[in-house]
Parts: sequence; C-alpha cells; structure tokens
Amino acid sequence: MSLLIYGAYGYTGELIAEEAVDRDLDVVVAGRDKRKVRDLAARLNCKGRRFDLDAAADNLDDIEAVLNCAGPFVETYEPLVEACLETGTHYLDITGELSVFEAIAERDREAEKAGVCLLPGVGFDVVPTDCLAGHLHDMHPSADELRLGFDPSGTISKGTLASVIEHLDEGGKVRRDGRLVDVPPAHKRRYIDFGRGERSAATIPWGDVSTAYYTTGIENIEVYTAMPSEAAIALKYGSGIVSPVLGAEPVKGALQTLAKTVVSGPSEKQRREGVCYVWGEATDGERTVTARLKTPETYALTVDAATTAAARILDDAPAGFETPAAAFTPEFVLALDGVEGFF
Repeated sequence: MSLLIYGAYGYTGELIAEEAVDRDLDVVVAGRDKRKVRDLAARLNCKGRRFDLDAAADNLDDIEAVLNCAGPFVETYEPLVEACLETGTHYLDITGELSVFEAIAERDREAEKAGVCLLPGVGFDVVPTDCLAGHLHDMHPSADELRLGFDPSGTISKGTLASVIEHLDEGGKVRRDGRLVDVPPAHKRRYIDFGRGERSAATIPWGDVSTAYYTTGIENIEVYTAMPSEAAIALKYGSGIVSPVLGAEPVKGALQTLAKTVVSGPSEKQRREGVCYVWGEATDGERTVTARLKTPETYALTVDAATTAAARILDDAPAGFETPAAAFTPEFVLALDGVEGFF
C-alpha cells in the first residue's frame, strides 16, 4: 500500500519522507517542482511523481493515503481533499491552521460515505495537545472548560513561517459555548508551569481551539504558549494597528518571499537536543485536573508522529473526519520516541 507525500522536498516533508523510507513504507514523493521531485526520489530510492494540485485526482488511483506537507495548508488542502474523496484515498496533513481543521471537519459526512479517513494535524500541530486534551477529558468527563498550552524550544522552518504569515491578520480565536469567537491576539495572559517552572504565557489561535472540541466535546477552549509579558502586551494592543497592513496581499507576498530566502529550519543538533513541554487543565468550575507532557523538539516530534500516523492509517483507517486522539486514542502520543507523560 502506497503513501504519497505531497510537498516532500520541503524542510519538514523531506524529513518525513526520509523517515518513511527508513521504516520501509512504500513511499511516493510528490510536488509541483519536477527537478526537486526527481532528485529526492533518486536520493531516497523511491518513486517520484510531479503534478499540480488541480491534477491530483489523476495521480492517486494507485495510492492508499496522501500525507500533505505543503503549506500554507489553506492553499493546498482543498484540492487534495477533493481528490482523495473522489478516488477513495485517505488524507493526512501536518497543518496547524485552525481554519483548515474547521473546513475539513465539515467534510465528515462525505468522507464517511466515501470510506475515506480525513486526518489533519498529525504533526506537533496538534498531536501532543490533542492527546493531552483527550486524556484530560478521560480524567474529568464532566469538565466544561479546557485550557491547553506549550513551551517549545528551537526555530521554525520556512513552510511553518509561510503558514504563520498567511494568517497574521486574522487575530486570535477561542471557543465559547461551542462556537469559535474572534478575540485580539494574546487577549489573555497568565503564568503557567508547563513543566519547568512558571512562565509568562498568552493565548494564541492554535489548532486545538478547533480539534480539541471534536476530540472531547468540551465547548470552552483556550490555548496558550509561553511568551514574554512585553511581547503579549505588544501583540494585544498593537494588532489593531498592524493587522490591516499585514493582511494586504502585497505585504504578505513580500513577507513570504523573505521567509523563503532567510529561513532554513532547525539544524539536526537542534532537533536532537530540543524539548517542548505541553500542559493542560480541565475544569467544571469546582474540580480542576491538570496534566503535562514532555516531548522532543517540535519538528522531531512531527516527523515521528506523522510517519507513525500514516503507517497506522495504511494498516487500518476509520472513515470520516478524525483528530489524532480520536483516531488512535490519547495514548498515541506516548508511543512516540522520547515522549514522557502524562504527569
């Protein structure tokens, strides 16, 4: 059974392709750049396939699952999901983009009828936080508020930065009473012990504002990341001034070009030595439960999580829209190398 990795020559896609080949999966590397696809396929001694997104359906007849690594995912998910539904091919990706999760969740019924699994977010976005959310729900089934957060180390790749730039003008989001609500960036600040002492943290529009709702059914969700207080204040009160500028297409285009030029992603040493702490709490207003995880560096975890998820889907795939914890149980994250928890 073949796994097609689209965007396989990007920073994260190439790491995942290497790992998938090392695990003896039947890999097809793919993307829009003919030379890059050819060179990567030759280096990994696997099959390669060049095609544009609008021709995806013509290239999936012999493919069991697609793993989309081409961001910004808001620009790539739809044609690949459409092609997967048309051809009966399972779909996974490594997005962290909240709007993409919501859009794919709306295709649940179609996917069930087609016998196709739609499983976005199988990287650091959102495997550890989603599994922690599921674990907290198991600890406290009557909780009606969920707060998640993470304290990472390291740098980001050009693909991740491209996704961030694409959504710079959208502000923050939380879930209240089951609905997504727009809020200013960093609209709430607090101190959190993620696992290595209290750190200043602020809310961000992380993918779990979407996915944790589908995993747990909890209707009130916020996500935090470690952030200096000064940065949080600047984000909150400066967003109204800069967001309209950042939303302009010429500005986005210039920032995307700059990202491609100057950003390369963390080194092998950084991936090997970096760590991330993940925290969460669930409450019903009277009783609160807390749990944590310690994970490898975010890209190292993404490579392991995405490859492991793809292998499981190739072996036995549920039909419909899924989150990582719903598809594999919250203990999925504990099967990944170097993960410690829940504690």
